[in-house]
Amino acid sequence: MSGCDQFREMFEAYALGALDAPEKAALDAHLTTGCTECAKSIAEARWVVSQLAYMVPESAPSDMLKGRLMQTVRAAAGSRKSESESRRSGVPMWLWAGVAALLLITLYSAWNTQRMKEELRAANERASRLESESAAAQHSAQQAAQQKLSAMQEQMASMKRENAILSDPAAKKIMLAPQKIQAPQLVAMWHPQYGIVLTGQKVPMPGNHRVLQLWLLPMAPGGKPMPSMTMRPEPDGRLVMLVAYPPEAVTGTKALAITEEPEGGSKQPTSAPRWVGAIS
Repeated sequence: MSGCDQFREMFEAYALGALDAPEKAALDAHLTTGCTECAKSIAEARWVVSQLAYMVPESAPSDMLKGRLMQTVRAAAGSRKSESESRRSGVPMWLWAGVAALLLITLYSAWNTQRMKEELRAANERASRLESESAAAQHSAQQAAQQKLSAMQEQMASMKRENAILSDPAAKKIMLAPQKIQAPQLVAMWHPQYGIVLTGQKVPMPGNHRVLQLWLLPMAPGGKPMPSMTMRPEPDGRLVMLVAYPPEAVTGTKALAITEEPEGGSKQPTSAPRWVGAIS
């Protein structure tokens, strides 16, 4: 049995709001998955149920019947002044009982018709709300899936670029030595087309709300360091960073440096370099 088959006998009862709580909860949960087939069946059941109110016969008595009843009541009341006279008038008690019963039936029929219309309207509103919620849930799921796919595509593109830089002989290797800290060297591979890949192992973690920031030191005398990307190593100390589009070509840069900066990075270095690597 497929996931939809178990609900096929519930659609009309669901449209009427007559399902037991466990069955309704199960069908509601199924509809939130975005099942278009069951949502369409619910909509058809709603339409069928909505026509029931128009199949109920007119509950109010006709004008002719009401006129005859009122004429009989007025004639009986005007011709007799007392209960004894009323008994002698020939108006039988069963007629009065019939009038009362007819009035009660009319009132009950009108009340029952109104109640059914209210229940149908409430069922239609619940079905419409469920359809809206189901559509919203489906749209949200589609957005989440699209965002996940975009993130995966970006990650794959970054990995492809990193592999191209690391494997291409045209990439220039730059060793960044630690400055006054106990840390291993970092390695930068600079490709003229794809950018820079910076890697390292057992890299010390910067302080709270602090990051490591890469700087490109220009070859021109008096030139200011060019800020680049910020990074934080993995908990195990592994560091891999891709700079897809460096600010300048390698020919205009004499060295790379890494400092510790406030979270979000800085426009100018605020601390002494932790790693420096000259470009030969």
